[in-house]
Amino acid sequence: MHLVQRVAAVVLTLGLSAGLVGCDFHLKGTNPQATPLVYTKLSLQMPKNTQELESKLSVYLAASGVQLSNANDAYVLRILDYKPIRHELNGQLIEVLLRLSVTFQIEDQQGNPITEARTLTASRSYQYDVATVNTDDQQEKYLRQVIVDDIAQQISRQISANRLPKAKYLPTTSAQ
Repeated sequence: MHLVQRVAAVVLTLGLSAGLVGCDFHLKGTNPQATPLVYTKLSLQMPKNTQELESKLSVYLAASGVQLSNANDAYVLRILDYKPIRHELNGQLIEVLLRLSVTFQIEDQQGNPITEARTLTASRSYQYDVATVNTDDQQEKYLRQVIVDDIAQQISRQISANRLPKAKYLPTTSAQ
């Protein structure tokens, strides 16, 4: 009877899998053309001292099907604001809160916004005791890398899922 239950479980699993495939089910992100056609070519415009974010964005955007290019027909992913913050709470233990806030938008070749500006925030915290061995610098360096990586992944996911709100264009009128 134990063998019959195993065979039934295998048949049921295969039947359900075939049913999902038959109704065109696929896991998110398995499509190599996951990025909307509009954003398949992007150039990056970054503020100074954001090389780590730029390199991670390059990797994640390329993995989602975006071609990074400085061509005239490429849209521009502009980082408007890059704000790392460090809060330290003193007590018997010292707790450090690291936060990174990044605001970005996609623009056309002339600098007109295509999407609304969006702000993403990532944060991590850690504690250490000053009386013990101090590994504060190592932890902080590692967590800063983790935060930048998290922000780069969030930006890439939102671009590839086309979850960015479109910009509201103001009509241009000439005053006379």
